[in-house]
Amino acid sequence: MSLNNRKQPTNSPIYGYFIYNVMKKWFPYIETGSRYFHSSSPSYLSAGTAPDVTFENSACEERLENSSVSSEQRHSAGKMLKLISGSCYLPHPDKEATGGEDAHFICSDEQAIGLADGVGGWADLGIDAGQYSRELMSNSVTAIQEEPKGFVDPARVLEKAYSSTKAKGSSTACIIALTAEGLHAINLGDSGFLIIRDGCTVLRSPVQQHDFNFTYQLGSRNDGDLPSSGQVFTIPVAPGDVIVAGTDGLFDNLYNNEITAVVVHATRTGLGPQVTAQKIAALARQRAQDKDRQTPFSTAAQDAGFRYYGGKLDDITVVVSYITSSDER
Repeated sequence: MSLNNRKQPTNSPIYGYFIYNVMKKWFPYIETGSRYFHSSSPSYLSAGTAPDVTFENSACEERLENSSVSSEQRHSAGKMLKLISGSCYLPHPDKEATGGEDAHFICSDEQAIGLADGVGGWADLGIDAGQYSRELMSNSVTAIQEEPKGFVDPARVLEKAYSSTKAKGSSTACIIALTAEGLHAINLGDSGFLIIRDGCTVLRSPVQQHDFNFTYQLGSRNDGDLPSSGQVFTIPVAPGDVIVAGTDGLFDNLYNNEITAVVVHATRTGLGPQVTAQKIAALARQRAQDKDRQTPFSTAAQDAGFRYYGGKLDDITVVVSYITSSDER
């Protein structure tokens, strides 16, 4: 039985986009400078071989409510916390020549990240499915730059970005910022994030959808959802915490404990957030192409009454952020 997918992937003449504050560091896919949207290279940040995953953290109970952290932990004995981030984007295999509909940004100075997943069904109307998500993320960066330094409010940022976005289309949205009060976030739709602490998933943002595979989405039509429908989070964090944000291409194909296992392996072997994001994306792609494995998407499809098994091919965006204290490198 085929699924009536309301977010069918389609060909698009663009690539996923990033924003980095590179502080005069050189990357092969980014010009030196302050903040840029730039197409990913043809290799799409090759993720390499996915690691063998063992679930050492399976004894950890996943808690989907805020985990408490003492004020001393949160401020690391008076030191400021930093958000060190890296990302990986893998478009749908059918769109490797033209890119996909996902967009994301990393603003290192403002300690903020964000991502959006353009709804591919707009291609049926001859509309570039990624145009809306790119403009929404670009406007989000502009709004972040207008925020008081150290006090980025993701909900306010998303409201401003949505109001400024004029492209036709629609997308999910997830924006996260680190401030002195902790981690602030807003998530709308089936993109999202999880927080990993001491080898356990301590928080996973809930999926927002109207029906199976019909996500909440911001858009150009009057019948779309509004930023006020997004779920807002304020979360205390501590050095050593890891945030993994992604589009549904990640969370449809990997369970929380699979993502956590990769993060635990990566941090124990000293891998940075960029490589960790690549490893997670590679495993998600592997699962997406596996027709003989139960996945979060197949579980949801079965719960909705569909006969479906295996992964779901889609654009995959992963942004990994390490929480460190200011004196760490």
